[in-house]
Amino acid sequence: MLESILVLAAKMPDLSIFQYSIVDNIFSMTVATMGAAALFLFLSRSSVDEAYRPALMISGLVVTIACYHYFMIRHSWQDAYKLGGDGYTSSGAAFNDFYRYADWILTVPLLMVELVAVLRLEASKSRSLLTRLVIAAALMIALGYPGEVISTPDGWTQRVIWGALSSVPFFYILYILWTELTASLATQPAAARQLIEIARLVILITWAVYPIAYALGGTPSALAAKAAGTGDATGIVGLQVGYAFADMTAKAGFGLLIYFIARAKSSSHGSAAYQAA
Repeated sequence: MLESILVLAAKMPDLSIFQYSIVDNIFSMTVATMGAAALFLFLSRSSVDEAYRPALMISGLVVTIACYHYFMIRHSWQDAYKLGGDGYTSSGAAFNDFYRYADWILTVPLLMVELVAVLRLEASKSRSLLTRLVIAAALMIALGYPGEVISTPDGWTQRVIWGALSSVPFFYILYILWTELTASLATQPAAARQLIEIARLVILITWAVYPIAYALGGTPSALAAKAAGTGDATGIVGLQVGYAFADMTAKAGFGLLIYFIARAKSSSHGSAAYQAA
């Protein structure tokens, strides 16, 4: 039981060279993107007003954590396969995709914190907003994981049920973020309003990729490939690529938006830090 909780796929389906390489390359790209974003965010703290530096620090922490976990995911992916014949087959080693859920447990609540920090809402409103968002994020991840570990076609219905349950807090988070970002526009400096409007769209579009990737990895053919080690593994490849792409944009891309919002708000306040940058 413990092994099934920690390892999502002990038997890896056969992949073509292209399928294996596209996943391996997207993992490599994600590691590099997260690492570069971390350096940028940490080194850019001095270019914004002191009030917004915690938001950049949290953003940098998010991508640092993600960089580490994607390094481990890629390492596990490479260990799980060996090249043979016309493609890649299972090496017998387990692919530990739990690193991704460990990453989400840490980074998704921090994403909520960094957004609230850069908005600089009233203290009471910030506490209420963060409490609701963090609880919803924890529920979303906890309810999605049982469906993710299902790896047999006869578990398709259960996977759909867990996915639907996870979607309730997922859509609640999107609703709260959209409404709160919209409501905050009136209190934000004019220089930051357009960036906050862009942030709303980035959240909506980026987060929409996660359920799509989840669905791709849970198709009957993908589950059959997981169970048998052979068959159409397109859905599994789509899941890995989709999650990695969504993580890059939701963390590194959104972190850059947080920086630009902080810089715009610093500019509107005429901060010495901004003027010296």
